[in-house]
Amino acid sequence: MEFFEFKNIDRPQKGDLLLSEPLLPDINFDRTVILLCEHNEEGSFGFVLNKLSILKVDEVLQEINSFDTSLYVGGPVQQNTLHFIHDIEHLRGGGQEIMDQLYWGGSFEKLLDLVQERKVDKNKIRFFVGYSGWSEEQLQQEIDQNTWIVARGVHPSYIFNTPPEKLWKDILEKMGGRFKVYANYPSDPKLN
Repeated sequence: MEFFEFKNIDRPQKGDLLLSEPLLPDINFDRTVILLCEHNEEGSFGFVLNKLSILKVDEVLQEINSFDTSLYVGGPVQQNTLHFIHDIEHLRGGGQEIMDQLYWGGSFEKLLDLVQERKVDKNKIRFFVGYSGWSEEQLQQEIDQNTWIVARGVHPSYIFNTPPEKLWKDILEKMGGRFKVYANYPSDPKLN
């Protein structure tokens, strides 16, 4: 069942996905998919959706010791910070809406209570260490230089339910045309 139809966009907005172009030489963003959580005249930030940490959430947070779920590397900025995106009704009030049914943050104390009460569906929340950020106009300059492909039209359930190792390729294939060709580029063109 399809929840979306991805569209390529020249000007990003909050809720869009940024896909690194296939031959981006920056190891921090090699074949990454970033959820854009904010984009305005002051700058932009988001979280890498497909880069798993070697640790689990309950290994970095003692307060959440019974919640064995994946931890993602949200980006290279402030990797000593923890963030979460979710579609949990009881946390929406304290979070910032990214798009319909998807929020960033919220009351951490409320989250802890919900985890202890076993009322958090692991398929409706993702945790990140660090984030990806851009100063004013920096992201648009990178898009204009073909560093990023901007995709619009994702449904939150797709973010939570698509295996991270398949996300980048799957989105490009669904976009079709030249993007479908990008999805099959070898990681190292010299090996082609």
